[in-house]
Amino acid sequence: MSRRLLGCLPLVWVLAVAPIAAAENPDLARLAQRLAAVPADPLAHPVAAYERLRAQQALDALAKARGRARAGALYVAERRVQSAEIAARIDLAQRELETLERERADLLVEASRRDAERARAEAERLRIQAQIQAEEAERLRQQALASQQAAEQADAMLEGVADAQAARIEAARERELKLARQEAELVAGRKLPASRREGNLEVFTLAGDAFASGQAALTDKAKADVGAIAAYLAALPGASVQVEGHTDAQGAPDANRALSQRRADAVREALLAGGVARARVRAAGHGAERPVADNATAEGRARNRRVEIRITHK
Repeated sequence: MSRRLLGCLPLVWVLAVAPIAAAENPDLARLAQRLAAVPADPLAHPVAAYERLRAQQALDALAKARGRARAGALYVAERRVQSAEIAARIDLAQRELETLERERADLLVEASRRDAERARAEAERLRIQAQIQAEEAERLRQQALASQQAAEQADAMLEGVADAQAARIEAARERELKLARQEAELVAGRKLPASRREGNLEVFTLAGDAFASGQAALTDKAKADVGAIAAYLAALPGASVQVEGHTDAQGAPDANRALSQRRADAVREALLAGGVARARVRAAGHGAERPVADNATAEGRARNRRVEIRITHK
């Protein structure tokens, strides 16, 4: 029997028996209507057609069943019609999936073709761009070779000018500091303490004997030294000042830090009393955190007990 004929049989059978079934057997009529609603596509998979045929046979058996046999025939017919419906849905879903797969394959081929065309166009664009860049690089190389000697001469000239300018700036700064030192010494009536230079940073160091042991009050000599430094700062209005207190490693760290802060504050107050603006001076105590010598020796500990007046010049 052909697949087309198998697909048409349920509908023909239902049309033939529906009027009688509806009156005599409502279950038969209901199942026959469900089977008639199953798509009867002649191109369906043989399994779907076979399930419809089995369902039709089950309905035929139900129509003939009498008495107690009818319940069993109804159960079988229910299952067969349900199987036919499921097989039809599976067949339809499979064919839709196959259609989608074909469409996807077509789209992938088309996308691949477009990507290949874009890649060829991009490769050609990059080739032309590289050629242009190579020609421009060669032109610039020739131009650079032609002007190399002039460029070297210009660089040497600029370097000489920069060195000379830096030397003049440094010489002017040294003259300014020398004059400021002389002015401060005349105002204070005493020599400034020794200092060391680190670029634009100048550091005056007050040794541990600037304070009584364990105290934060400046000795008379230290007060005079700080007064001279204040006069020096008055001659350098653009300079800023950082006062830093330090101790040796003996004693508790918190106590050392507190003592170094009090000593830094005392030096700051002395500078302010000497006429330095409050906004120019900051003070910090570091305790034993920043030693400059070995705390294991008496000499090293003495060097570590200090207050530094760090002046940053413009």
